[in-house]
Amino acid sequence: MFDQFTQLVADASSWAYLALAVFALLDAVLPIVPSETAVITGGVVAATGDLFLPLVIGCAAAGAFLGDNGAYLLGRRYGERARRRFFTGEKGTRRLAWAQGQLTRRGGELIIVGRFIPGGRTAVTLTAGMTHFSWPRFARYDAVASVAWATYAAMLGYFGGKAFENSPWKGLVLAFALALAVTGGIEATRAVRRRRRQ
Repeated sequence: MFDQFTQLVADASSWAYLALAVFALLDAVLPIVPSETAVITGGVVAATGDLFLPLVIGCAAAGAFLGDNGAYLLGRRYGERARRRFFTGEKGTRRLAWAQGQLTRRGGELIIVGRFIPGGRTAVTLTAGMTHFSWPRFARYDAVASVAWATYAAMLGYFGGKAFENSPWKGLVLAFALALAVTGGIEATRAVRRRRRQ
């Protein structure tokens, strides 16, 4: 089955690059879109020689950057309405003030780390727009985050594919397992830090 998928990608490689960019773009607003899976798969297919690895990384990074900035603009444009609707009470006001304080103190860190957490990237980018975090500053951090994320996901797939050249599907499984371990590690670290603060 993986061989059929690889052949399909090879036959329509220009569409594969576009699909990577679109998946990464949509995932910034709709966290259910499997962009990381697509980029890892693109890396595995690049290991077989059917895709060009730098283009896989470039398209994924460009899509992620555009999607994150789209989410930022949504937060900026509709943030006031959302604030009036969801953050009017004392608790909501405190949460929004906390988010704004976190972005002020650790904005770059949140933007970069948030890109690696499914759902986290959407929350951070929307909140950054909603709290009017400086867009030039956001764009700089997000460019770094997008390139780092695309490189990480594509290289996981690429090295997994290279490790199992005769059975690329095993490389895909290995890459997914590593990606889950990294995401789980990030979430565990966040949970421990949250407990320590409380």
